[in-house]
Amino acid sequence: MELLRNIAYQPSSGGKMCEQALGRVCDPDRRWKVPGDGEPIHHSCSATDVSRIITDPGTGRRYCRGKVLGKGGFAKCYEMKDLTTNKIYAAKIIPHSRVSKPHQREKIDKEIELHRTLNHRHVVQFYHYFEDKENIYILMEYCGRRSMAHILKTRKVLTDPEVRYYLKQIVSGLKYLHEQEILHRDLKLGNFFINESMELKVGDFGLAARLEPLEQRRRTICGTPNYLSPEVLNKQGHGCESDIWALGCVMYTMLLGRPPFETTNLKETYKCIREARYSLPSSLMTSAKHLIASMLSRNPEDRPSLDEITQHDFFTQGFTPERLPTTCCHTAPDFHLSSPAKNFFKKAAAALFGGKKEKSKYLDNHNKLPKEDEVIYKLRQGLQKNTISHQRHNPRTDEEIKTISKSDVLVERADKQHMGDTIHMIVRGTLGSCSSSSECLEDSTMGTVADTVARVLKDCLEKMPDADAIPKEQIDTSFHWVTKWVDYSNKYGFGYQLSDHTVGVLFNNGAHMSFLPDKKTVHYYAELGQCSVFPATEAPEQFISQVTVLKYFSHYMEENLMDGGDLPSVTDVCRPRLYLLQWLKSDKALMMLFNDGTFQVNFYHDHTKIIIANQNDEYVLTYINEDRMSTTFHLSTLLISGGSSDLKNRMEYALNMLLQRCNEVA
Repeated sequence: MELLRNIAYQPSSGGKMCEQALGRVCDPDRRWKVPGDGEPIHHSCSATDVSRIITDPGTGRRYCRGKVLGKGGFAKCYEMKDLTTNKIYAAKIIPHSRVSKPHQREKIDKEIELHRTLNHRHVVQFYHYFEDKENIYILMEYCGRRSMAHILKTRKVLTDPEVRYYLKQIVSGLKYLHEQEILHRDLKLGNFFINESMELKVGDFGLAARLEPLEQRRRTICGTPNYLSPEVLNKQGHGCESDIWALGCVMYTMLLGRPPFETTNLKETYKCIREARYSLPSSLMTSAKHLIASMLSRNPEDRPSLDEITQHDFFTQGFTPERLPTTCCHTAPDFHLSSPAKNFFKKAAAALFGGKKEKSKYLDNHNKLPKEDEVIYKLRQGLQKNTISHQRHNPRTDEEIKTISKSDVLVERADKQHMGDTIHMIVRGTLGSCSSSSECLEDSTMGTVADTVARVLKDCLEKMPDADAIPKEQIDTSFHWVTKWVDYSNKYGFGYQLSDHTVGVLFNNGAHMSFLPDKKTVHYYAELGQCSVFPATEAPEQFISQVTVLKYFSHYMEENLMDGGDLPSVTDVCRPRLYLLQWLKSDKALMMLFNDGTFQVNFYHDHTKIIIANQNDEYVLTYINEDRMSTTFHLSTLLISGGSSDLKNRMEYALNMLLQRCNEVA
């Protein structure tokens, strides 16, 4: 269930009270317009009582009004239930008596006009509006976890990973608004709403406006005092840069619990804003300081673009969870593993290293970090959980478990023309040493498989025509694909579960071990194509530790992760066994390549997947959408009917990842 409280006023994001105009004292996160701009300041909502049962005169649909969600200068916001569908909305109810003047009604109409055209995952959804004799009713998306202001009021400050998580979503929503040539003009914690899935939604478009040419920009001073930019205060007009400034104030407030320009009186606050004068405590990471300083540049032209913000070191060199637990609303998250996973890796470490002394020595050496990373390390010491491929309507699907240790990750800057983001490559042989060449699978053979898949994909992309949708062909599938995965390569390796419930681990020393669906048989690959088979209960002594880790990987994924799509399971025992050759991570996707040429790419941002496999001597492509629904068609079909630009873009990105790996091997 999703929720919004799109209201004109939300509680403060924290901090002291400040003197407002007219000698009134109110919340520093409160929105208002400066006296002299043609409107009085409204500090309370004296809306008339609203009936419990409300009927839309136009449709006859009846609604039941619930509890108050918030109050504003002109309106109150309530929970509202559609009595026909039982769907819950956030309803902004505005008494006609509060918008009796023409310019006041025009303001409401403008808000409705702007908001109803918007449709984005990180923007509060507008559904419907109507009015009766007493009120205007605006029905919007309902967000059950209240706003960021409420969260920060309870939490006081947020951790760096949480700030990255929320800021990425704000930037996504804000980028959409700017592309629609809409300025929000009131970005603050009270206008960021959180739904039951802990997704952030940008809301409250009461002050939003169309972007105008520089010479025609609005000179009105409006917004929230602590978040106003210098150019707005100086009546130079609003532009996208003013929203960037407010975003800098938001980031500062999240990290430190108070706005950057907050003082005990409004006049001093304005002076600090005009001079861009604020403090950056030493407790902040260097990259966080740098990003905040760039967004709070006095000159609007010196501020970064939204794309530059998410490409900043604060994001690219730090851990960003793909999902947060709801406990983050009131308690700082623990980025260590919680229960079954924590026990799993504790036991696995004991199995590998034997006694406490050996284990402690290994972990101490392994976790040594450069001095500048000590602050980060304290936040997420040890293992961190990063749910990379969860679906929007499900608590979990694929899962990545990630750590901070830089010594374990080979970081390469990809060719910007092809990739445009940082590639984090963790492949066979890069995370451990092999005592002999026979212990590691041959890179040349891996390169052959990768080259073949790359050639097939490249040929298809070069010849397929453009189309508006993906092909309608639907064929039966008879290949295996990865439904779950766990990244613990900082210590042991990369684990995954196939659609037939085979569990595999690509260990850091280059060996691969599979636990077959019967949970009794183990396949061990020390060299490409050479497989040792033995019962799990009778593992050779040299493999006992690895079998133990394999079992715990299997248990963890079975108990804690959900499948990533609706493709049927394939249980053909005559089919050659799959094992992972290599995998590659970028900031946008995870790539996995198997020995039979099966090639899978999972995209983080919308949780979609593409899988290319050889089926009956012909390549097929499977696309799994955001709702975990799959479509499979022959690549030859793409050459005839073409594919959508969205699918083509994903295929091109997948090819670039594969070519990047091929170049590295070469």
